[in-house]
Amino acid sequence: MELHDKIYVAGHRGLVGSAIARQLTARGFSQMITRTHQELDLANQAMVQRFFAEQQPDYVILAAARVGGIHANNTYPAEFIYVNMMIEANVIDAAYRSGVKRLLFLGSTCIYPKDVPQPMREDALLTGVLEPTNEPYALAKIAGIKLCESYNRQYGTDYRSVMPTNLYGINDNFHQVDSHVIPALVRRFHEAKISNASEVVVWGSGNARREFLFVDDMAAASIFVLELAKDIYQANTKPMLSHINVGSGVDVTIRELAETIKKVVGYAGELSFDLSKPDGAPRKLIDVARLTAMGWRHRVDLEEGLKRTYAWYLDRVKRVADIGGDEDAR
Repeated sequence: MELHDKIYVAGHRGLVGSAIARQLTARGFSQMITRTHQELDLANQAMVQRFFAEQQPDYVILAAARVGGIHANNTYPAEFIYVNMMIEANVIDAAYRSGVKRLLFLGSTCIYPKDVPQPMREDALLTGVLEPTNEPYALAKIAGIKLCESYNRQYGTDYRSVMPTNLYGINDNFHQVDSHVIPALVRRFHEAKISNASEVVVWGSGNARREFLFVDDMAAASIFVLELAKDIYQANTKPMLSHINVGSGVDVTIRELAETIKKVVGYAGELSFDLSKPDGAPRKLIDVARLTAMGWRHRVDLEEGLKRTYAWYLDRVKRVADIGGDEDAR
């Protein structure tokens, strides 16, 4: 990409989109296009088509999505499948109609079957039953991959897909109920520390294993894949198996994660586990050999990433307190 190219980052205020926007700005890209949800509803086809016709972006990074943790996925399944499918269909089709040079679609490793062999390879897609707790979201993300591949096959477009593992970091959602595991635990341990609570309770048994990637690493990987020469991308993928896993290649148990967050936050109380709450999939570790072969590796380890995340969260808590706002408001 040239520094003067017009790059539309869909979802620029979210966890991944904001990290991508920060890195593009730091690298000197001068024509980044962004819109808030209030300015552009990506689930509205007419609005999206009009926006692309007017702005004519050269590149598109599709990081916009309706996201959430186990509770949110179980509570709002219709929203998770409908909104995400509408966003993907509208943006990808509008990109084609307006002549976008290249598009990058961001999915999720929840696309893989629940009982798939570990670590999960790209070719495990569509080989088994999905994890029930997030099946609607996973189906939407699979549809996004197949939209990109189908437009590539029929129209000769250059649309690519990356599947990040569990992400965390700056600008994460720390909502008490709807957040993912790392921001939820960071907030829980912090509030327990401030209130001198004797115990922090973690959902599930603590035995489930998860892989985590700091969001700045994901942003770097996204830009790396977007900028890959077309022949290199095609040499390492297949027309109907074109997505690329992005992760650290290392997993930990939820117990180990909780203990690390407890250490980073400086909480001195006890840790317990609520066995009545779901664990989700027993293990989620992805095979990152495809991306590693192309020359990219993550840089930020889990403890360092958690330290950066907690520092940002402390600053956020202070800013919210200074203006007298609601910490759960985003």
